[in-house]
Amino acid sequence: MANPQSSDIPPRVHRLKAQMVAHSLDAVICMKPESTFYLSGFNPIIYSEPIFVILTPHLDPILLVHVLRGKHAEASTWTPNLFLYGTWSNITTLAPTWPAALTTLLGDGNSKRIGVEQEFLPVTQFHQLVQALPTAQLADCTALIHQCRELKDADEIASARIAAQLADRGMEAAVAALQLQGATERDVVLASMRAMHEDWAAHYPDVEICDFGSLEGGYTSGLTAWVLSGPRQSFGCDNPVQRVPQAGETVSVFVWTVANGMHAELERTVCIGSVAASEKEALHATLDIRGEIALRLTPGTAVGELYETAKKGYDRRGYGEYLPGRIGHSIGLGPHELFSIDARSDRTLLPGMIVSLEPHIHIDGVASTQYSDTILITEDGHECLTRFPARVIQVAQAIYT
Repeated sequence: MANPQSSDIPPRVHRLKAQMVAHSLDAVICMKPESTFYLSGFNPIIYSEPIFVILTPHLDPILLVHVLRGKHAEASTWTPNLFLYGTWSNITTLAPTWPAALTTLLGDGNSKRIGVEQEFLPVTQFHQLVQALPTAQLADCTALIHQCRELKDADEIASARIAAQLADRGMEAAVAALQLQGATERDVVLASMRAMHEDWAAHYPDVEICDFGSLEGGYTSGLTAWVLSGPRQSFGCDNPVQRVPQAGETVSVFVWTVANGMHAELERTVCIGSVAASEKEALHATLDIRGEIALRLTPGTAVGELYETAKKGYDRRGYGEYLPGRIGHSIGLGPHELFSIDARSDRTLLPGMIVSLEPHIHIDGVASTQYSDTILITEDGHECLTRFPARVIQVAQAIYT
């Protein structure tokens, strides 16, 4: 973003600042890729050198990046406070190393109470922080950031809508490809990914589809799909292979997308011609159970109650012993973000949350169902962001004879 201003700072920053004051934190230092993006709008894709966001109750976020990422950060971030560390060519930086840069920005800690993400922070970097800020008290702020991330800002919801639209396009292409004679799992995946990337190129010129990388690599595209057919459905996730789905089988199609950091997922089961009665019964049961849970997707509903609704639906239809450990999860900067919809969750649904709904039935050798949608909790209910029909999908058997 050229020439960012304080007016560009999104509401999530102010929510976190309020949490900092409530928990007596003088500063927060974030290093987790999702968190630094959340508080700056900058994703370097490759994190070969650490990226930092420093937040205090009274200043806009401070983005500290290695000099190699400086121009990219300057073009991307919405915070006006950008500093560089490291040595590269003749470029002036704050300090040659990130610990020295932190000391320049924060002193030796000045006996401050500083929040860090202990859930993510590597031990080596934690010790480097202690050495750089010897008088600071380092406290875990992971839960505070998670609490802020649960409620999406308007820009995040807009990006999630785009991710969902791209997922719909990918699913359309996957189902169409499954109707082609001799199409393999890989053919279907290629068709889905090609369609999503073409749609992105044609309609979303200002949308980034990169995902969050690591010290050793990056993801320039998060528009992905995978397909599991027949006996491979029990794998849950795997690279597609050169297997051709056979008549009478079902196929699990998974489409995961990202737009400006926000994820969406869309999953469906496709029948190749007529399938066994037991499989079709499981498909209808899954869809009916989804419908019962969806009635409870409203603000104020305890997440644990959603799981209990699912359990009753499984028991009533004779599938109780096949109840999965979770029937969904939150979605945002991660495809599986902060909490699961399970019996242990203590969360309550609130407007602005985004979740998946994915009860399924897997019985080895008998049935395998896979349905998932990306759903926004609204002020008066919910909105399904992914729009591909949730129904029993059957493609023509004659093609597979």
